[in-house]
Amino acid sequence: MTYPTLIVEKKKGYAVVKLNRPHDMNAISKEMRQDLYKVFVDLEVDPEVRAIVLTGGEYVFSAGMDIKEMSNLPSQEGDDFLKSMMLYLKKIYSCPKPVIAAVGGIALGGGFNLVTICDLVVASESAIFCHPELKFGFNPFFYPLSQIVGVAKAKEIVMLGEPIGANEALNIGLVNKVEPPEKFMKAAENMAETLATRSPKAFEELKNLCSIVPRMDKMAALDIECSICALLFARDECKVKMREVLSLEKNRKKK
Repeated sequence: MTYPTLIVEKKKGYAVVKLNRPHDMNAISKEMRQDLYKVFVDLEVDPEVRAIVLTGGEYVFSAGMDIKEMSNLPSQEGDDFLKSMMLYLKKIYSCPKPVIAAVGGIALGGGFNLVTICDLVVASESAIFCHPELKFGFNPFFYPLSQIVGVAKAKEIVMLGEPIGANEALNIGLVNKVEPPEKFMKAAENMAETLATRSPKAFEELKNLCSIVPRMDKMAALDIECSICALLFARDECKVKMREVLSLEKNRKKK
């Protein structure tokens, strides 16, 4: 698998996808939009990959959409531009495998959007998040962010466009973990390695539930979670994994 604007490294059970336009601060060009869609199509069906880490590297995650490219875009091509955005965003958002954003440096605009559609976020202490789109006369994407930090805080972030540091991002629930710059990638990969040991089917169902149940009536939510639990429990894999855990615990006690 080769992608002109990405570096993809497959490791034991997971893959690291790195945005690779360093001279343009990983600005998301037309080619990168296509590559992001393609790589997630490929990794989604790769049986050797059970988790995915998405990063821009140590110094910058992404400066957002390629403003130079956008400023020269003819008005009649606007719909195609937005469709190409939706393709990769929806593909990542709906990926049945866990996707972890490892954020070093800035994540602005479209780069910030990429972070909010991932399942988990590990940030370097150097990370900065910002939605400056209103300054350019168009709207940021509100929904994914509002699902993470709540409507009131999301309004503040998208309307004021003020930068958010890593520790503030942790305090408002935007990121899951903050690490020193030299450790954040390792922390993200450790997380991916752990998730790669989980049942792919169980994780896919859990990920669907995480999207659905927050918008449901509490009784209906409990009912659907119980139904999914019953379906998973009926699978042979569930019994096998339980026996493995019991065996490990028995061996630990013998020692």
